[in-house]
Order: sequence, then structure tokens, then C-alpha cells
Amino acid sequence: MAVRDTLFRWPVLRQIRNRDLHALGETARSPRSETLKPRTETADKVVRSVCPYCAVGCGQLVYVKDGRITDIEGDPDSPLSHGCLCPKGAATFQLVTGSHRVQTVLYRRPHGTEWETVPLDWALERVAQLVKKTREETWEAKDPEGNEVNRTLGIAHLGGATLDNEENYLLKKLFTALGVIQVENQARI
Repeated sequence: MAVRDTLFRWPVLRQIRNRDLHALGETARSPRSETLKPRTETADKVVRSVCPYCAVGCGQLVYVKDGRITDIEGDPDSPLSHGCLCPKGAATFQLVTGSHRVQTVLYRRPHGTEWETVPLDWALERVAQLVKKTREETWEAKDPEGNEVNRTLGIAHLGGATLDNEENYLLKKLFTALGVIQVENQARI
């Protein structure tokens, strides 16, 4: 009798014995499955966010416990996605928590072949210096006909699809103040 009991602990045999073709009843249960709880149940707080992958801007609920993300799911209150996420959006949790994620600033020198880790402050200063240098070297106060233009054609900006109208508005103001006239974005909401 012990062998028979052992065999019928195997889910497929229980499924056959109980005529549960879809394995949705008792045959799908185990002592372990009885103790499982959703990761969302133990969250300290839920933060609303927007999926970072495309211009649709699907709403997400980010579940946090002890300052760490425990799960990311679609936001049912989102007027765009109504709680649905595509496969990339559903994988956002791995994007945020994956061990393969680069968490340092990488820099490759001009004509270099290797990436090197640099401090964030150094990288930000480098970007600021290059923007200033390019703006100074390519500044046009007047066009060939003598019209005042106060612009640079040496810098352009393309905004990402995850930026909303307000963020794109601020970026447009920043780049216009720098004299950049080639500004484009993928605004959505």
C-alpha cells in the first residue's frame, strides 16, 4: 500500500485517478503550494509608476518592502493599459533588481576599446564641459544674411519615449536656453 500511496503523490497520476484533465482541482495542490502567498501581500507600500520601455506609458504598481522592490505589476487604474503589461513591461522587475544590471558609470575614452568605471561626479562634469565647449565652438549669433539667430547647430536632443509632456517641456526649455534648436521628443501623455 505504501508504494501505491507514494505513486499517487505524483501529480500526473493523481490527475488521472481523479479524472482532473486540466489539473485545476485538488491534483494541482501540494503542501508547499498551500503555504505560498503573493509577494504583493507583504509590501509596506505601493508606488505608482510608468513602464520605461515604449511610448505607450502603461501604468505599473511597484510593491516595496523594507525599501526594496518585491514585485511590479500592471496598474488596473491606468487609463492606457487597464492593468495589462506586455512581456517587456512584465519583466521590469528583472530590469530593476537583476544582478546583471550595470550600477556604475562606464566611460570609453575617444578611440578607446575598453570601458572603464568612473565616478558619477566626474561623468556629469565631463558632459557639462563637452556641452559648453561644443556650444562655444558652434555658436551662431547671426546667419549668413545678418539676421540674429543666437543658436548652435552642434548639439541636438532626442527625448525618450518614457518622458511625459511636462518633462519634455522642461527639457525643451533647457535646450532652448542653451541655443539648441534641434529638439525632438516622443511625448505621449
